[in-house]
Amino acid sequence: MSRIAIIGAGSWGTALALVLSRHGDHSITLWSHTQQVADTIAQTQENCTYLLGLRIPKSIRITTRLEEAVGEAEILTLVVPSEHVRSICSAMAPLLNSNQLIVNAAKGIEDGSFLRMSQVIAEVLAAHRLQLPFGALSGPSFAQEVAAGSPTAITIASEHAAIAARMQDEFASPTLRLYTNNDVVGVELGGALKNVIAIAAGATHGLGLGHNSVAALITRGIAEITRLAVACGGQRETLAGLAGLGDLVLTCTGALSRNRYVGQELGKGRKLQEILQGMHGKVAEGVRTTHAALGLALKFGVEMPITEQVAAILNEQISAREAMQNLMSRPGRDE
Repeated sequence: MSRIAIIGAGSWGTALALVLSRHGDHSITLWSHTQQVADTIAQTQENCTYLLGLRIPKSIRITTRLEEAVGEAEILTLVVPSEHVRSICSAMAPLLNSNQLIVNAAKGIEDGSFLRMSQVIAEVLAAHRLQLPFGALSGPSFAQEVAAGSPTAITIASEHAAIAARMQDEFASPTLRLYTNNDVVGVELGGALKNVIAIAAGATHGLGLGHNSVAALITRGIAEITRLAVACGGQRETLAGLAGLGDLVLTCTGALSRNRYVGQELGKGRKLQEILQGMHGKVAEGVRTTHAALGLALKFGVEMPITEQVAAILNEQISAREAMQNLMSRPGRDE
């Protein structure tokens, strides 16, 4: 039996806790930053805020005390918004020991530093003279469907094959299949950057431009994601797999995608802040990742035209329709 702590009781954290509980031989603790969410789960056996309609078994322990979640855990799974990864890791660090393993499921790039999540975590731990085994969990996976038991395949990436293999075994279930990968860079950037392209894809839907436009954005989107990932040291093949193309297609086309929803509403002419306020605390990672991605692209001299247009829309410099016109009027080039 493994003792696993899920740090973050949002929709994806709750879904992972449910899947892991079905493994049959894990002890699962779910940590919530918010007392109200923890109380609701404890009282109703349901996460009414983030994952309505799915029963959470009493075998999953819910807590708001970080020391209670972290102290006894063998595996720590971070499932918090990417902007909070540094602060949560800083709070966790004094509670950690060298026998623990960290799995990160947050998808994003840190604003300002332009660091991937594994780099943020490593930097925080180094300040506390810690270096723990690490894995990155990513791939095409809507939390609602995973929690409901829909067959899903995702990727677990680690520089160490033994760590990836262990996580593959620990997280697998009859409805969740994991593929191992040694390309942490490619897996992390694929998971982060697809959210930006999904905003663009959503905008085309909001503009009523049809399926051709979405297909073009997905295809050219994976091209610019791959350019940046390879420049950062990732492997081109990774971006053709689950953590790249697979996640991109799902997020650009699936009605459950928050990033696609934000783009869709922007395409209809709504203001960004109004859209985000209406999401009631649920996070669309692509909004923050867009600007960080451009900073990373500038650092490595990589051209990212779709991301540039998404940033201009988010900054209210141009409309979604003008952004599409800008993309279509770019000079011709070889594919």
